[in-house]
Amino acid sequence: MIDRRSFLKAIPGAAVALAVLPGHAVAQRRLRSDHPDPRDGITGDGVISAEQLRTEGIPEETIALYDGMRQIPEVADGLACYCGCMLLGNRSLLTCFHPEGMARGCLICQGEARIAIRRHAEGQSLEQIRRAIDARFG
Repeated sequence: MIDRRSFLKAIPGAAVALAVLPGHAVAQRRLRSDHPDPRDGITGDGVISAEQLRTEGIPEETIALYDGMRQIPEVADGLACYCGCMLLGNRSLLTCFHPEGMARGCLICQGEARIAIRRHAEGQSLEQIRRAIDARFG
């Protein structure tokens, strides 16, 4: 039997779980086939510079992902991000690597970027990259 004090302590955690999990499920359903179309003329100019990231103490492995996103903006702008940040106003995976994005510490943003960079280097199309990301994160 749970005592009253333990029950009351558990309420905030349960409330957070109930608030976050349904939103996460909605994000997953929404993003499965909801990749945005890349914008014409999109560039990687909005991606945070390596110099700025170094001043923040970001690891070189993560900085390499920012460099990669800067090189393939037309691909990154056509990919949904499965971490749910698109529900908060981010347009695409590319915007996760902008100053207001969460890619600095988000393993989902970083994981999608790794797939996109590697598969683009292999010559895969945007549609092939989308399928790979959907299979991994969907």
